[in-house]
Amino acid sequence: MIQRVAILCLVLLLSVSAGIKKTLPEEVVSSNDALTSITKELYIKTGLKGVLSYEAFQRAVQGVKQYSPAKTIVAVCDFSKPSTQERFFVIDMQKGEVLLKSLVAHGKNSGELMATTFSNQPQSLQSSLGFYQIGEVIQSPKHGIALLLEGLEKGVNHNARQREVIIHGADYVSEAFIAAHGRLGRSFGCPALPNEVMKKAAPLLCNGALLYVFAKQ
Repeated sequence: MIQRVAILCLVLLLSVSAGIKKTLPEEVVSSNDALTSITKELYIKTGLKGVLSYEAFQRAVQGVKQYSPAKTIVAVCDFSKPSTQERFFVIDMQKGEVLLKSLVAHGKNSGELMATTFSNQPQSLQSSLGFYQIGEVIQSPKHGIALLLEGLEKGVNHNARQREVIIHGADYVSEAFIAAHGRLGRSFGCPALPNEVMKKAAPLLCNGALLYVFAKQ
């Protein structure tokens, strides 16, 4: 019951931030402590405690509140983890459910096993951090099914379109590649998923979800 109330409060808070009129006590809307408590309840409900960094999860919740996306679904890349571990999580914040989790590759020049260096610059071949709006499904000539990304943070990832950073599938994102090389393959800066996962992720994320790429700085 406590968790259900917490989820309801979170949804109402997010609705308020999106401009939808809801009646809530002023002290609840304005209290950072209340939002922190709700976020912790949601973190536990999703089963992500000890799996996804709480800091990454907390920022993802704040991103939904800040950017008011068309969907309350957020994909989180937790680059504080090595590429040999699942570190891509698709979370339905309204339902408090993890819809999908997966391996995900980082940029070639961001690091080997760990992503440690990030850039917004064209031709850097590095991953960029921060929040992205996920757009429509496209057919990439090289990668097949893919998702367009619009970087939402000036100076952090706003060059995503210019750099052609997209979410796409790749053969080098697999347990077999890890077994052979001790790490995943790497992209030119795109968050690359296993091909079979990409097919599942595309309809969940397209046209309105957020992507949040996190790393400890």
